[in-house]
Amino acid sequence: MVLLEDEDYHALKAGADKSEHLEKEKLALQILAREKTVQAEAAEAEAKHAKAEIDRLKLVAQKLEHDNKILMEHYALSRHRQFGASSERTPVGQEQMLFDEAEACSAPDAQEPEIAVGAHTRTKKPRGKREVDLSKLPVKEIRYDAPEDVNLCPACSAQMHCIGEEVRSEIEFVPGHFVHVKHIRGVFGCRPCDRNEISTPIITTPMPKPAFPKSLASSSLVSYIMVRKYVEGLPLYRQEQVFTRAGIMLSRQNLANWVIAGAVWLEYIFKALHAELLQQDIAHADETELQVLREAGRAAQTKSRMWVYTSGRYSYPIRLYEYQSTRGAEHPCNFLTGFAGYLHVDGYGVYKLLPDTITLAGCWAHARRHFTDVISVLPKEAQKSCKTPAHIGRNFCNDLFDIERALRDKTPEERYVARQEHSRKVLDKYWEWLNVMVLNVTPSSKLGEAIRYSINQWEALTCFMKDGRLEIDNNRAERTVKPFVIGRKNWLFACSPEGAKSSAIVYSIVETAKENGLDPSAYLTLLFEQMPNIDLKDDEAIRRLLPWAESIQSRCLAGGAATKTT
Repeated sequence: MVLLEDEDYHALKAGADKSEHLEKEKLALQILAREKTVQAEAAEAEAKHAKAEIDRLKLVAQKLEHDNKILMEHYALSRHRQFGASSERTPVGQEQMLFDEAEACSAPDAQEPEIAVGAHTRTKKPRGKREVDLSKLPVKEIRYDAPEDVNLCPACSAQMHCIGEEVRSEIEFVPGHFVHVKHIRGVFGCRPCDRNEISTPIITTPMPKPAFPKSLASSSLVSYIMVRKYVEGLPLYRQEQVFTRAGIMLSRQNLANWVIAGAVWLEYIFKALHAELLQQDIAHADETELQVLREAGRAAQTKSRMWVYTSGRYSYPIRLYEYQSTRGAEHPCNFLTGFAGYLHVDGYGVYKLLPDTITLAGCWAHARRHFTDVISVLPKEAQKSCKTPAHIGRNFCNDLFDIERALRDKTPEERYVARQEHSRKVLDKYWEWLNVMVLNVTPSSKLGEAIRYSINQWEALTCFMKDGRLEIDNNRAERTVKPFVIGRKNWLFACSPEGAKSSAIVYSIVETAKENGLDPSAYLTLLFEQMPNIDLKDDEAIRRLLPWAESIQSRCLAGGAATKTT
C-alpha cells in the first residue's frame, strides 16, 4: 500500500470538494433553468390568453358598435316617424271617445224620449221616460189620405167617416235646423155598423213603415248622427250637447241606440257589397291596429286588427272594413272565400298563405318607403349628396312611378304594352343592382332590410307586369285605412268586439258611398226610408240600393239634394 503524503492528500480532497461543488452548482443551474422554462411557458401561455381576450374584446366592441349603429338607426327613424300623443292614459268622463261609442253607450232598456205636452193634458209619466219639448221647433205635417175605395165599410159597404187620427212624431234634420215632423193618418169607422152591429170595423190609412218605429228618430236624423260621428269624427257626447243647444234634450244613450238600430239595417247592404267584391278579379287588402277592451281571454292592452278590403280601379268602388282580434291568415282567407284573381297587398307574410286562386300583387310604395326611411336617418350631408345606395334604390322606384304617371290615362292594353317596353328595363337594372348590393351590406341594417324587402317580394312586386289593369302600389287600400286611422286618434279604442263589428259596418257604408260620389247623409237617409218597405230577402231589391245603382246616383250624388220619399 502506498501512503500518500499530506500534501497529496489535501490536494485530492480539495479536488473532490471542488468536483462536488461543481455538481451542486450544475444541479442548481439545472433547477433554475427548469424554473425559468416553466416561467417562460407560463408567461407565453398568459400572453396567448391575453391576446385571445384582447381579440374577443375587439369582437365584442365591434358587435356593440354594430348594434349601437342599428339601434341609432331605429331611434332616428322612430323620431322621424313621431305622430300622436305617447300617453296611454284614457281620459275619464265625457272626454272618453270610443270607436264604438254607440255600442258602449247603448242601453237596450233605455226608454225612448216622449214629447212634452201641455199641463192641462199631461198624464202621469212612466218611470224612466224622458220628455222632449218640441214646442219650439217648426212643425211639418205629412198626411196620408185614404183612397175612396178604402173608406167603404168592409161589413156593409157604407161610406166610413173619420173618427180620429193617429200621429207619429219624429225629429227631422234639415241642414241647419231641426223640424218636428208629424206623420198623420186617418182612422175610419163605419157609423151604420156602429149603430146597428155588435162590432165596428176600423180602418187606418196605410203609410210607409219607419226604420225606427216607436221612436223620435227619423231616417234623416239617424243619418245625420252617423255622418257626424263616422265621417266628421264628432263623438256622441258632443252631439248630445249640440241637441241641447238646439233645445232638444236627447241623451247619449238614445243616440247610441239609434246608431245601433241603423247598423242592423246597413248590414244587408254590407253583405251585398261583400258578395259583389268576391265576384271581381282584382282587389286590395290592408290592415291596421285597433284596441278592443272586452275581448274574451285577452288583456285590454292587446292590439286587435281592422282589416280593409277594396275593389280595383276598373270596377264599382267598394270599401269594406272587418274587425278581427288578430292578424292571423285565417281572417283574409275566410273573408275572401270565393275570390279568385289578383290581390294587391303589402309585404305582410300571412298573405302568402292565401289559396292558390289568389295571385299577390306587391306594393312598390312600400319598397320605396324602406329606402326613404334609410335616407331620413342619414347625416344631413349624405342626404343632400343624393349619391348614397339608399338614394340609388329610391331612384329606381321613382323611375317606375314616373312611367306609371305617364300611363295614367292609357287603356289597360296600352299600359301593358308600354310597361313591357319601359318598365321592364328599369326592373332588370334594379334586380342586377340588388344582387350586387345584398353581398355588401349588413343584413340587419336599415339599408340591408330595404334591399332584402325588394328581393324577397320580387315575384309580387313584378306582378303588375302581367295585366294592364293592375296598379303598381297598394295605395288604394292605404287611402281607405287613412280615415279610420285619423278617427282612431279620437276614438282611442273599442269597448267590445260586438261594438267594433257594428261600427265597421257603418264605416263600410259611408266610405263606399263617398267613393261612389254620393253624399253619405243623403244615401243613409234614403236607405233608412226604403229598406223597411222592401223584401229584404229579395237580392235584386237590395242590389237596387247599392251606391252605383242608377236610381241611387240620381238622388244621392254629393252636391245635390236627395229626393225624399213620402
